[in-house]
Amino acid sequence: MDLVAVVATAVWAMLPAYVPNNAAVLGGGGPPIDGCRLWRGDRLLGDGKTWRGTVVGIGAGVAVGLILGWLRAPASALLGISLPAFSLGALFALPTGAMLGDIAASFLKRRTGRKRGRPFPGLDQLDFVLGALLLAGLADPAWFGVVFTLPVLVTVLVLTPALHVSTNAIAYWLGLKDEPW
Repeated sequence: MDLVAVVATAVWAMLPAYVPNNAAVLGGGGPPIDGCRLWRGDRLLGDGKTWRGTVVGIGAGVAVGLILGWLRAPASALLGISLPAFSLGALFALPTGAMLGDIAASFLKRRTGRKRGRPFPGLDQLDFVLGALLLAGLADPAWFGVVFTLPVLVTVLVLTPALHVSTNAIAYWLGLKDEPW
């Protein structure tokens, strides 16, 4: 697989996981998942993790996966490579895992004394990726093994932080986020 095919496969396969956190920001609000509960004097998650945002994020990721399924044949022909189809398990696991990874990172941030919106370099850029990959690997190991070869995994882990930082900066500039990370 050449470099273009690896990068295209990595981005294509991860799009259902890349979209949920951004969609959650746009569609969030409402009651927090943690119900304002405390653990050792600090919130479990914080006001930024809401039921509505989580559902909107997962729904947006599934919708992106369905759209990609519809566009797969023409996109593959245009690029001259075979882009992966999403199995049913992967279609739901990627966005759900992304949201769960982000929620887990919020929990870790609270345990380390970081307030909502404060940076946690590395974790902020890869939490959702690790959650998505873990859940997709559990939901459909055969699909995962075919799609996420070692070069694709490395590309995801290298490319994602750059994409994450740039999209967050754009959202901050547009006034959609309170912080640029």
